[in-house]
Amino acid sequence: MQLNANPFPFEFNVATTALVIIDMQRDFIEPGGFGETLGNDVSLLEAIVPACRAVLAAWRGAGGLVVHTREAHAADLSDCPPAKRNRGNPSLRIGDVGPMGRILIAGEPGNQIIPALAPVPGEIVIDKPGKGAFYATPLHNLLQQAGVTHLLFMGVTTEVCVQTSMREANDRGYEGLLLEDCTESYFPHFKAAAVEMMRAQGAIVGWTAPSAALLQALR
Repeated sequence: MQLNANPFPFEFNVATTALVIIDMQRDFIEPGGFGETLGNDVSLLEAIVPACRAVLAAWRGAGGLVVHTREAHAADLSDCPPAKRNRGNPSLRIGDVGPMGRILIAGEPGNQIIPALAPVPGEIVIDKPGKGAFYATPLHNLLQQAGVTHLLFMGVTTEVCVQTSMREANDRGYEGLLLEDCTESYFPHFKAAAVEMMRAQGAIVGWTAPSAALLQALR
């Protein structure tokens, strides 16, 4: 199957491709969550939900493997180094009690994936303690067991967890594509720069394409 992409067409087979949805969590997307306590406009991230939802429905319809990630830490913060927890000057830090429970702690209400994109039985859910989906997680082994060679990415934020995960995937030999309208940043110019970085120099990190191109290929 071929998808019209930038900088050139992306070829993939649904049977060996996974859709990876990065950190579409209540704490990042919904008003009152961790993202908003950092002073961000979460409506920017919320705006991509319809496009993500359409892709997820089409990918499920095609029988493709789906992976969801959540940035999540252990309740005792044993997997959250001070260098991460103390960075910046937020009003609330990882592990503190926020409007949706303890921030970025596994199992808390705010740490859950938004209802519109909630996992269904049989889909992989990865709790990751870092920015990348592969760091300190079983994701690589699970993808290898499933025979996956290609990855389609969507989620937030483009320049942090999405870009980190795509770079990790590239280093592990996966062919990756980012769905441009299914990812966003609290800083739109960061998204624009990250997208350019990823597809520069002949897709040095990966390809990019609008979700319409994938939906058309799946049809």
